[in-house]
Amino acid sequence: MLMRTDPFREFDRLAQHLMGSGTWSRPAPMPMDAYREGDTYVVAFDLPGVTPDAIDIDVDRNMLTVKAERRPTADGERIQMDLSERPLGVFSRRLALADTLDTEHITADYEAGVLTLRIPVAERAKPRKVAIRGATPQDKQLSG
Repeated sequence: MLMRTDPFREFDRLAQHLMGSGTWSRPAPMPMDAYREGDTYVVAFDLPGVTPDAIDIDVDRNMLTVKAERRPTADGERIQMDLSERPLGVFSRRLALADTLDTEHITADYEAGVLTLRIPVAERAKPRKVAIRGATPQDKQLSG
């Protein structure tokens, strides 16, 4: 059987594994998407294999912090790992939120390994019509 080999693949995997595992003092980043859906900003974080109780979401003024920890399985001491490519440890992401977002009404859902935060646009930031006071159409007529 022919096998294609890459002599640097194992080195790359080892380097990624060493740098990808985070600690509480130096967490690893987590991938995310951010987009607007109508009057709501949506931020989705990939956190496969993380239990909901290992996720911490904090908002301090306009700074949003998401931390998560992927822990080893409970049977970790009884099994011998042959291959481990999924990093364990702490993952974190900090986002500065605009003043136009309503941080009091953020919702969070966790499904299929994806943490989804929905942040509504503040009422004061939504477009609105401004009524004009003053002259009526009759007052605008020229007298001559």
